[in-house]
Amino acid sequence: MEVAIYNQEGQDTGRKAVLNDEVFAIEPNEHVLYLDVKQYLAAQRQGTHKSKERSEVSGSTRKLHKQKGGGGSRIGDINSPVLVGGGRVFGPRPRDYRFKLNKKMKQLARRSALSLKAAAGQIIVVENIKIDAPKTKEYLKIAKNIKVDDKKVLLILADHDKNVYLSARNVPDTNLMSASDINAYAVLNNNALVVTEAGLELINKL
Repeated sequence: MEVAIYNQEGQDTGRKAVLNDEVFAIEPNEHVLYLDVKQYLAAQRQGTHKSKERSEVSGSTRKLHKQKGGGGSRIGDINSPVLVGGGRVFGPRPRDYRFKLNKKMKQLARRSALSLKAAAGQIIVVENIKIDAPKTKEYLKIAKNIKVDDKKVLLILADHDKNVYLSARNVPDTNLMSASDINAYAVLNNNALVVTEAGLELINKL
């Protein structure tokens, strides 16, 4: 598959970039995509939720009334879960939500996501993105030139570029990543993928 290469002024350079069919033209595996996105979101959870149990609630441990003969239930102390202000039964406890997927599944998920974007025509290849000094205005100008200023964009570079990062980080709906760090969730969660030529070379080998 081939796509046009643009410069950062939004002009067609007349050259074509080759998208590796093994990465950008496979049959997407929806179940693997689901698992990979689920794993990514699970890893973002802090898992610090906690409710107080019976032994942790502040209150007297005095037995409220005798065990038998009162005509009522066996109630125990005032921290009992059946009373207002008592502990919670089976409440949330701190836990780690992360789980493991093997490398081949993650690779398949990444390729499936990229193939969906390629099929939808949402991949834009740019010669290079160069900003001399950190200025949001400069990034917005480039985004307007390549017609992604009104879209949710994932900007993929070959390496971390401090000036581009500082220029783009405050722009709503704009995310910046190195080609080696992309994942299925990041790809799917955007309306357009803007990739530099050098970044595309790395992605073609993923």
